[in-house]
Amino acid sequence: MTEHSGSCLCGTVTFDVKGEFDSFYLCHCQHCQKDTGSAHAANLFSHSAKLAWLSGADAVTSFLLPGTRHSKSFCKRCGSALPNTQIPGLLVVPAGCLDTDIAMLPTAHIFSSSKAAWDEALEKLPNFEGLPG
Repeated sequence: MTEHSGSCLCGTVTFDVKGEFDSFYLCHCQHCQKDTGSAHAANLFSHSAKLAWLSGADAVTSFLLPGTRHSKSFCKRCGSALPNTQIPGLLVVPAGCLDTDIAMLPTAHIFSSSKAAWDEALEKLPNFEGLPG
């Protein structure tokens, strides 16, 4: 059985996920753009994996956008995205909150019709290993 561990930016919240991910989507919907502040969200989905909060469970809060299925869980202290169980039977794990490597590559881009106008040909931009001087 596969096991992953993760945490928030400030280290208050730590967790383990045991089980397999079914899919890994890069979501370009406007809701995901707003809640990540970026071009897309990168989320892993599982119908069978189990989430265990190891520390800081009391610092985890969730937001469900009224009238939608869009939800987000995050650390109350630092705002980091965290695993979400707001949709019954579905675990959604933001890929960036995992501290362990993910063997799975993204499955697909979704909601590409909402893609940000500036999210084009990004692989052609200069690439720096750190902050440019």
